[in-house]
Amino acid sequence: MTKVELIFIPLAAAGHIVSAVELAKLLIDRDERLSITVIPMKFPFFSISNFTHSVPSSRIRFIDLPVDEFDPSLDIRKYFNIMVENSKHVVKETVSKLISQSSSQDQQEEDFPKLGGFVVDMVCTAMIDVANDFGVPSYIFFASGAASLGLFFYMQDLHDEQGKDLTEFENSDAELAVPGLVNPVPASALPSSFFQKDRLQLALTTIRKYRETKGIIVNTFSQLEPYTLKSLADGRIPPVYPVGPILNLKGNGQDGLNNNSIMFKETMQWLDEQPPSSVVFLCFGSMGSFDVEQVREIASALENSGHRFLWSLRKPPPQDMTESPTDYSDPRDALPDGFLDRTADVGRVIGWAPQVDVLAHPSIGGFVSHCGWNSTLESIRFGVPIAAWPIYAEQQLNAFHLVVELGLGVEIKLDYRKDQHYKPPIVNASDIERGIRSLMDRSGERIKLLNKMSKYSKEALEDGGSSYKTIGCLIEEIMDQVRRNGEFVSSC
Repeated sequence: MTKVELIFIPLAAAGHIVSAVELAKLLIDRDERLSITVIPMKFPFFSISNFTHSVPSSRIRFIDLPVDEFDPSLDIRKYFNIMVENSKHVVKETVSKLISQSSSQDQQEEDFPKLGGFVVDMVCTAMIDVANDFGVPSYIFFASGAASLGLFFYMQDLHDEQGKDLTEFENSDAELAVPGLVNPVPASALPSSFFQKDRLQLALTTIRKYRETKGIIVNTFSQLEPYTLKSLADGRIPPVYPVGPILNLKGNGQDGLNNNSIMFKETMQWLDEQPPSSVVFLCFGSMGSFDVEQVREIASALENSGHRFLWSLRKPPPQDMTESPTDYSDPRDALPDGFLDRTADVGRVIGWAPQVDVLAHPSIGGFVSHCGWNSTLESIRFGVPIAAWPIYAEQQLNAFHLVVELGLGVEIKLDYRKDQHYKPPIVNASDIERGIRSLMDRSGERIKLLNKMSKYSKEALEDGGSSYKTIGCLIEEIMDQVRRNGEFVSSC
């Protein structure tokens, strides 16, 4: 039996490494010939320990590389690209040692795991060069949806083939006819990386590298984005493998961030006491936070709406977007005077939230979210509608896709944008309240459509489901490539 080792190179951020590890688990569960070594690329202020403690198999191992000190004078994305580039020689040495150690063990040659390829995060594409050095195929793990992937290739074509200056789309009213999307995409839904010249060049270099790989593994499922996936199968890019929804549904507060079991138990007990579909849940991801003025507008909207709520309120880091938000020692420091007392019977303000457990709870009727892709897939999986409030990265496109293209959510502020280059205007309480009221209205077609998509998302990874079949196809392609050690031809 030919044993095959895959090298996973994820970004050690919650929106990337969680789904990458879950994909690794799915692969080894499907085929006993596979083993996986995970080598995360991480910022100095990230830890991978939160994401590795729950991996049950000896066929998945983690290697934690040393990290250079962060240079605050650099744009965080430029720093990351430099860091990944500088890590190539360390990764190459690490993989060489793994191969050497395996082959030096006293066992039959057929028991040596053969290096089958690299699965590289969508933002760690410099590692494709390392795979090439070993003469093995590389695959992109695209932790967002097919719509974002299609947009990325479209923007690269606009720049490289049509000579378009993409930075002109900043603050533009232009609408883009993106292949694979029915509705024109407003320029306000583009990721910020296309607006600044230095970040644009990094983004374009990354997208061009996608075309060098043997395949792109996308965390989506065919029923969610059929039109987009069909448009990507045009022969101009590597084969696309929709394998999702890849989610950590373990719950019980063990999704990689919880270390406060008392808070977890109290939160779940409070939800148990609420009526079905009555609570609006507000949570903005591992990097989502707002300043005090915006927090108070949210509080006013919640109070005026009259709806029950569970609010994950996080304190912004000293250096915005370079460190993770933290919990307030006392949330009264940010909230309006008397807010907690006035809403004590209907609401609860917490710090970090056990998001999977909360979304799975029957009392949750709506989700005010930043529209990170993992959060979006979780809401679909549990049939919870989203009120879209994107913050950074590709979240504006995710929000547009969810609300306008798919009709599964409602808008709070689709063009909200906050990162190192953008300080957004305050979203006023009346707009937030309007979004919450629309979110919690369960009388329209949106809930029926969401329930149907929830059913599809559960079936996709079951035996015989669309993603289940795609994962099997991907594994066989990897094994065939190892056997042939020649030209890659996809049969999927």
